[in-house]
Amino acid sequence: MDAAIERHPRHTFKLASGPALERYRMISAEQIVNLQDRETLALHQTGAEGAQAQTESGSDWLAAVRRQHQANFELWHIEDEARAPGATDAELAGVKRRVDRTNQRRNDLAEQLDRALLAWLEPRGLPSGTAELNSESPGLMIDRLSILALKIYHTREEAERANAPQGHAARNLERLAILEEQRADLAGCLDALWRETLAGTRRFKLYRQLKMYNDPALNPAIYRQHAG
Repeated sequence: MDAAIERHPRHTFKLASGPALERYRMISAEQIVNLQDRETLALHQTGAEGAQAQTESGSDWLAAVRRQHQANFELWHIEDEARAPGATDAELAGVKRRVDRTNQRRNDLAEQLDRALLAWLEPRGLPSGTAELNSESPGLMIDRLSILALKIYHTREEAERANAPQGHAARNLERLAILEEQRADLAGCLDALWRETLAGTRRFKLYRQLKMYNDPALNPAIYRQHAG
């Protein structure tokens, strides 16, 4: 194992928190990132089925964040199956259908996060209708953080792989540093968006994904076959 790995210890994600963040804990990027890291480790140890008992623990908000991350975890590993050497056409077709169903659930759960936040903000007169509109919603940012958590886990796993070829560890440590920087940047942006939303200086909207491929009324490959 490359000695450089030992100089890159695992760490708990930490962000500075301002007064608004301490007062309104509905969103804390630090809390979300650490939950996603813990859940990633637990899911790899127990599998998706073993983690179901944990989904209702804690606050409703964090349970929703956890469910969304679990969908990304499942999607990641289903997509791995599609790339398995020797997979038959029938197996690939089955995997593709599972990918579509799980991706739909992942997007639905991200939208549910935004709905929950907007429902929490509404009685407080927020978001302000005159505030600057953010192009990305918190739910979409949390979804991106979830994917980054999975990338970081698997990149670290590759960096620590004992039987890897020469240079593999160093290459993945470089990738790991990039991913962790990207996650820190995104987490900081999430906290900033929430602070500014609470201050009335920025707003976000629910952006529907409106996927068409799973809807029999909108996918031509499905409704043409039924019509025939």
